[in-house]
Amino acid sequence: MPLIAGNSIATDLEKAGALAIYAPPEGGYEGRYLRRLRNCGYEVVTVSARGLGDITSYLTGVHGVRPPHLGKSELRTYFIPPLISYRLTALSPQAKGLVVWLAEGKYLSQQELGVLAEIPNQDQRVKIVVELTSARSVSWRPLKQVL
Repeated sequence: MPLIAGNSIATDLEKAGALAIYAPPEGGYEGRYLRRLRNCGYEVVTVSARGLGDITSYLTGVHGVRPPHLGKSELRTYFIPPLISYRLTALSPQAKGLVVWLAEGKYLSQQELGVLAEIPNQDQRVKIVVELTSARSVSWRPLKQVL
């Protein structure tokens, strides 16, 4: 495997705030880019976009989760802290910021992608990368251009 020269994904991510990435469907390529971002000083959180529900409440707000109801047990709601705020409080002082890498982004609507594109404007330490459709080679564009 060839070594990826330069940190172009990190510089493009710092400029845009949110990127849409296109990778071959067989996978394996994103690991190199995740390693590049970690070497540049970012902490990376990988999340699947499938089944997220309300993206704003999952990433930036406290949200309730109900386990499956299995008969006579009472219904309970467990409240989970927001992913981004929780990880930012645990961020090391040496880190540049937090990158939220969303796999399977092709299942997201245009409105949900718009919400993801606005999250870096709320906090400059947060960056978003969304894997959209497949391509023959790895490429990326700012998420606002995709919208």
